[in-house]
Amino acid sequence: MEKRLTKKEIVKMLLKNNELEAQDEEELLDLLVDQPISIDVDKQEEAKMTNGDRLADKLSEIAGSWEFIICFSGFLILWVVINSYVLTNGSEVDPYPFILLNLVLSCIAALQAPVIMMSQNRQAAKDSLRNQNDYRTDLKSELILEDLHHKMEEILKNQRKILRIIDSDEEEDKK
Repeated sequence: MEKRLTKKEIVKMLLKNNELEAQDEEELLDLLVDQPISIDVDKQEEAKMTNGDRLADKLSEIAGSWEFIICFSGFLILWVVINSYVLTNGSEVDPYPFILLNLVLSCIAALQAPVIMMSQNRQAAKDSLRNQNDYRTDLKSELILEDLHHKMEEILKNQRKILRIIDSDEEEDKK
């Protein structure tokens, strides 16, 4: 007769295949076997967001849109036209090599890039959390399916026994 593995033994076996750290293994074992493990990653991350995170996300959303690209391109064209053709009477704010425009663009890029990187880093952390949650959920689902499979085998085995008993009773009744 085959030995039935406990849920913890199955989890340990699966975790050894994935070579996780021992500290994480115990925590994962407890989560998988005893508790529901699904979490809403978006709600959890939203609860931890600071005002700076929200601002970084909003800025990334705006700076990564076609509206921003079109408006900013229009601003650049307008700047060049005004300083090259309209203000030609010597009172140009920023004459041809457009040094002031270059400074403004450099400042915008210097401020915008780190803010966008903050948003991307936060999104990467959120994706990592989502992947961990998916892994735990899949592992628990696998355990539940294994348990259901074992129970179905037991039910089928019991049904065969019942059928044999019924058949033997019918044969005895015929005699």
